[in-house]
Amino acid sequence: MSKTVTAPLVCQICKKPKSPNSGMIAELIRPSLFEFIKKKLPDFDSKAFICFEDLGKFRKDYIKEVLEDEIGELSALDQEVIESLEQHEILSSDISKQFEKKLTFGERLSDRIAEFGGSWKFIILFGAVLFGWIILNAIFLLNRGFDPYPFILLNLVLSCLAAIQAPVIMMSQNRAETRDRLRAENDYKVNLKAELEIRHLHEKIDHLLRRQYNRLFEIQQIQIELLEQLGRKRKS
Repeated sequence: MSKTVTAPLVCQICKKPKSPNSGMIAELIRPSLFEFIKKKLPDFDSKAFICFEDLGKFRKDYIKEVLEDEIGELSALDQEVIESLEQHEILSSDISKQFEKKLTFGERLSDRIAEFGGSWKFIILFGAVLFGWIILNAIFLLNRGFDPYPFILLNLVLSCLAAIQAPVIMMSQNRAETRDRLRAENDYKVNLKAELEIRHLHEKIDHLLRRQYNRLFEIQQIQIELLEQLGRKRKS
């Protein structure tokens, strides 16, 4: 069996022949977007054919205008969301994996040191070293060891350890803040895009339901007229 070939339709915007599957009739566009296109192109009517590429551009401009009216000046994140809506891109991503790939050896080492320094293993191990140091010098060596009381060498070691450990932990915390900021930005973009898409779907469904109700009403009126005509013929 030979396949039926559908004739191409001419897009009223770009004036190029397009496949019927690569566009839609204007009457199927949600009303607010249709009115926006109509404002830009007064000759655009409900029976016109528009390709998805041009429809995506108008949709991008429409969403940009709506967001500017609602939240004012758009940020770079808002621009990314608008671009993703036009290109139908996915915004959600695993920020942790992307962030981990960019870490250098020194950054990974500082994260490990900070992780170990904030664990019970470090507290227990460090407490055991301190207790052993004091017992060794004060009891076994009768306070005549390499660091007698008041343990000046031990105080120096503790001071050096604190001086080194503090900036290492701060570096790790700064990277954690950067990771959290990137994750928050990604969540904002995903939530904004989801909100816009849901709003679009609600409006599109309401538009389709109204069209369906209007068609059902027209069919009902035709049926009533046919019944009236049949009744007149029977009476005559």
